[in-house]
Formats: sequence, C-alpha cells, structure tokens
Amino acid sequence: MPAYKYPRRRAIRFVMHQLSKVALAAVADVEILSPENLPQNGPLLVVGNHFNFLDPVAFVRFSPWPIDFIGAAFPPFAPTWTKFITAMWGFYKLYRGTGSTEALRAAEAILAQDGILGIFPEGGSWATVLRPARPGTAYLAARSGAKLLPVGLYGFNDVFPWRLHNRAKPVIKIGEPFGPFKVTGRGRERRQQLNEIGDTIMRKLADLLPDELRGKYSSDPAARAAAKEVEDYPWDDAPEGRVNGGGVIN
Repeated sequence: MPAYKYPRRRAIRFVMHQLSKVALAAVADVEILSPENLPQNGPLLVVGNHFNFLDPVAFVRFSPWPIDFIGAAFPPFAPTWTKFITAMWGFYKLYRGTGSTEALRAAEAILAQDGILGIFPEGGSWATVLRPARPGTAYLAARSGAKLLPVGLYGFNDVFPWRLHNRAKPVIKIGEPFGPFKVTGRGRERRQQLNEIGDTIMRKLADLLPDELRGKYSSDPAARAAAKEVEDYPWDDAPEGRVNGGGVIN
C-alpha cells in the first residue's frame, strides 16, 4: 500500500460531498460556471484563489472526483467550528514558514497515483484580492507533470453573517485546464522558471475573477498599488510550529 493512499476515506467523504451541496444551498445562492471544463480524471492540480475559509468547501461542492487537499495546519482566519469539518475530511497539513516537506511528499504521491489534489497557491486567506503565488504549487506542477485546473471563487465573503433575504450569491468559475510544466537547470535559473510558472497560475486565476479582485493582476493601477499592502507572506517571520529533524512539533 502506498505511504499516501489515494483515494481515501471514501465513505465519509461521499457523505460530506452530498452535505456540502445541502449546506451551501441553505446559506447562499451558489452559481457554478463552466462545469464542462472539468476533466474526467487525473493527475490534476485544482488551483484556486483563497479569500475565505469556505473556499475548500466550494472545491468539495463542485468536484466530481475524489479530491484531496494540502493546507495550513493552523488556519488563523477560519472559525473554530471548521476544525471538526476539516478533521472529518482529512487533509495533509502544511506548516507554513517551517520548511517542512511532508505535505509536499504527500502531494507528489497523490499525483503519482493519478489523483486529484486541491491547493491554494497564495498560501493563505489573509486578504480579499489576489496575491502572488508561493513556490509550492509551481514546484508540484513541475515535479509531477500534472495539468492544472484554475477555479475562480468570489462572493463567499458575503455568505456570513447569514440572512434570510438578499442572500449572498457566490460564484465558482471553472477555467480550462492548462499545463503541464517542466523546468530545467539548477539554482537561480530553476527558481526563475518556477516563479514564471507561479505567475502563469495566478494570471489564469485572475482571468476568472472580477477586475477589482485581481490584485497585482488588475488592469486598474490604483488596485495594483493597493494590493501591494497585502502581498507580504505573513508566515515568513512567524512559522507555524518548529522544525525538529525534518519534522514538525505542534
């Protein structure tokens, strides 16, 4: 059996997938655009912008295949009650700012099994406009040779506080698959290629969002200037957990 089996938790995830449809329909009028762009199978990296703690639920909602995730071990902007949901679903924990590679190893193993992996390239939901990609998604794309499916998510910040009238109308906009990517060389040359892949990923996501949410990729100079204030990665100087011999102690 592979160290990181795909798919897993089939029964509980099937139930939670069905519940996601009911739960989102109960609190908002969700619109799913261009579902015809969904590939039939993997390997596939499903990438999305990350503005709200409901974004992974949105991925589960539209996903027609078993989907796994790598995500933050300590999501600071998600309500406490969401911990139960994420624990039930199960995901591979990424300890931001520590250099821990366990989640990346799990992700590579999933894709090697032709799996479907959900990931948010910005590395967190600390802002409501698009930010530059962290290097992890580009690294996985280049290492695995998997195609990427871009998904634009917006309007989920309006879901809560919930109201009976004038409900939120969040949108899940599915783009066309792109890639695969390959990098060559070493050192600075390799890092430059990964940065270019990351930039391509974010531009694909920007195309799926209203211009005012595109951050540094907006056509509005004022919006681009304002986005610079939220581009810095919050965990560069405040890592989650501490590294101990390649692992992480919570």
